[in-house]
Amino acid sequence: MERMTINRVEILGRVGADPRITTTGTSRSARFPVATNEQFRDRSGGLHEETTWHNIALWQGKSTPDFNSIRKGVLVHIYGRIRNSKFTGMDGEDKYFSEINAQHLEICNDQPERDYAPGGYAR
Repeated sequence: MERMTINRVEILGRVGADPRITTTGTSRSARFPVATNEQFRDRSGGLHEETTWHNIALWQGKSTPDFNSIRKGVLVHIYGRIRNSKFTGMDGEDKYFSEINAQHLEICNDQPERDYAPGGYAR
Protein backbone atom coordinates (compact mmCIF):
# COMPACT_ATOMS: atom_id res chain seq x y z
CA MET A 1 0.00 0.00 0.00
CA GLU A 2 1.35 3.43 -0.95
CA ARG A 3 1.58 6.00 1.81
CA MET A 4 -0.09 9.35 1.33
CA THR A 5 2.25 12.36 1.18
CA ILE A 6 1.61 16.03 1.86
CA ASN A 7 3.23 19.10 0.37
CA ARG A 8 1.57 22.06 2.06
CA VAL A 9 2.95 25.28 3.49
CA GLU A 10 1.20 28.14 5.28
CA ILE A 11 2.70 31.55 5.99
CA LEU A 12 1.58 34.88 7.42
CA GLY A 13 3.92 37.69 6.48
CA ARG A 14 4.44 41.00 4.73
CA VAL A 15 4.86 41.47 1.00
CA GLY A 16 8.46 42.59 0.35
CA ALA A 17 7.99 44.20 -3.09
CA ASP A 18 5.19 45.05 -5.48
CA PRO A 19 4.32 41.95 -7.52
CA ARG A 20 5.63 41.32 -11.02
CA ILE A 21 2.46 40.57 -12.99
CA THR A 22 2.54 38.68 -16.28
CA THR A 23 -0.18 37.65 -18.71
CA THR A 24 -0.05 34.47 -20.77
CA GLY A 25 -3.07 34.08 -23.03
CA THR A 26 -6.03 34.60 -20.70
CA SER A 27 -4.14 33.70 -17.51
CA ARG A 28 -2.50 36.24 -15.21
CA SER A 29 0.18 35.43 -12.66
CA ALA A 30 2.01 37.40 -10.00
CA ARG A 31 5.39 36.76 -8.41
CA PHE A 32 6.57 38.54 -5.27
CA PRO A 33 8.55 37.98 -2.06
CA VAL A 34 7.00 37.66 1.41
CA ALA A 35 8.94 38.04 4.67
CA THR A 36 8.18 36.16 7.87
CA ASN A 37 9.84 37.00 11.19
CA GLU A 38 10.58 34.88 14.21
CA GLN A 39 11.86 36.10 17.57
CA PHE A 40 13.95 33.88 19.83
CA ARG A 41 16.29 34.11 22.78
CA ASP A 42 19.82 32.78 22.64
CA ARG A 43 21.51 30.88 25.48
CA SER A 44 22.60 34.10 27.15
CA GLY A 45 19.04 35.48 27.09
CA GLY A 46 19.56 37.97 24.24
CA LEU A 47 16.54 38.56 22.04
CA HIS A 48 17.07 38.02 18.30
CA GLU A 49 14.82 38.33 15.29
CA GLU A 50 15.28 36.23 12.17
CA THR A 51 13.65 37.10 8.85
CA THR A 52 12.98 34.44 6.23
CA TRP A 53 12.14 35.43 2.65
CA HIS A 54 9.74 33.29 0.60
CA ASN A 55 9.25 33.48 -3.18
CA ILE A 56 5.54 33.38 -4.05
CA ALA A 57 3.91 32.43 -7.36
CA LEU A 58 0.17 33.16 -7.61
CA TRP A 59 -2.26 32.63 -10.48
CA GLN A 60 -5.46 34.66 -10.77
CA GLY A 61 -8.49 32.62 -9.79
CA LYS A 62 -11.50 32.47 -7.55
CA SER A 63 -9.42 32.05 -4.38
CA THR A 64 -7.18 35.07 -5.05
CA PRO A 65 -7.86 38.79 -4.62
CA ASP A 66 -7.33 41.39 -7.31
CA PHE A 67 -3.60 41.64 -7.94
CA ASN A 68 -3.78 45.44 -7.50
CA SER A 69 -4.42 44.96 -3.76
CA ILE A 70 -1.12 43.08 -3.31
CA ARG A 71 1.61 45.63 -2.70
CA LYS A 72 4.74 46.11 -0.64
CA GLY A 73 4.13 46.12 3.12
CA VAL A 74 0.70 44.44 3.06
CA LEU A 75 0.14 41.59 5.54
CA VAL A 76 -0.95 38.41 3.71
CA HIS A 77 -1.96 34.89 4.70
CA ILE A 78 -0.92 32.33 2.08
CA TYR A 79 -1.17 28.60 1.77
CA GLY A 80 -0.01 26.42 -1.06
CA ARG A 81 2.73 23.97 -1.92
CA ILE A 82 6.51 24.16 -2.22
CA ARG A 83 7.96 23.76 -5.69
CA ASN A 84 11.68 23.32 -6.34
CA SER A 85 13.22 24.07 -9.73
CA LYS A 86 16.63 23.54 -11.25
CA PHE A 87 18.08 25.46 -14.18
CA THR A 88 21.45 26.14 -15.74
CA GLY A 89 22.74 29.66 -15.18
CA MET A 90 24.59 31.82 -17.69
CA ASP A 91 27.84 30.65 -16.06
CA GLY A 92 26.99 27.02 -16.91
CA GLU A 93 26.42 26.09 -13.25
CA ASP A 94 23.25 24.40 -12.02
CA LYS A 95 21.06 26.77 -9.99
CA TYR A 96 18.27 25.78 -7.61
CA PHE A 97 15.17 27.82 -6.83
CA SER A 98 12.31 27.23 -4.38
CA GLU A 99 8.96 28.98 -4.40
CA ILE A 100 5.54 28.63 -2.87
CA ASN A 101 2.81 28.02 -5.43
CA ALA A 102 -0.02 29.81 -3.65
CA GLN A 103 -3.41 28.12 -3.79
CA HIS A 104 -5.01 30.72 -1.53
CA LEU A 105 -4.08 34.28 -0.62
CA GLU A 106 -5.94 36.48 1.83
CA ILE A 107 -5.13 40.13 2.48
CA CYS A 108 -5.14 40.41 6.27
CA ASN A 109 -4.29 44.06 6.45
CA ASP A 110 -3.95 46.42 3.52
CA GLN A 111 -1.95 49.04 5.45
CA PRO A 112 1.83 49.16 5.02
CA GLU A 113 3.88 47.91 7.97
CA ARG A 114 4.91 51.37 9.14
CA ASP A 115 1.38 51.95 10.48
CA TYR A 116 1.57 48.86 12.67
CA ALA A 117 3.45 47.67 15.70
CA PRO A 118 5.45 44.41 15.57
CA GLY A 119 3.17 41.41 15.11
CA GLY A 120 0.77 43.29 12.83
CA TYR A 121 -1.29 44.97 15.56
CA ALA A 122 -2.61 48.48 15.01
CA ARG A 123 -0.88 51.20 16.99
